[in-house]
Amino acid sequence: MSTYRNVTVSLPVKVLRQVKRIAMRRQTSVSRLLAQALEEMAMREDDYARARTRHIAWLERGADLGTRGRSTWSRESLHER
Repeated sequence: MSTYRNVTVSLPVKVLRQVKRIAMRRQTSVSRLLAQALEEMAMREDDYARARTRHIAWLERGADLGTRGRSTWSRESLHER
């Protein structure tokens, strides 16, 4: 189970009213609603960072084109008409 800490959040009055209505419709508290939203945001950021790291590693390795590192064509032959 996670440990929680209290934080103070300042929101515009209009936004707070909307958030309270959303929380009421979802039968939860404003605190829990905000906690869920922030947890989801943190998870998306972590997922993005992991995907970025994997992609950069793939780019550094290069894709296997089945050529074993040798090209069987010349630049000129690729641009012939």
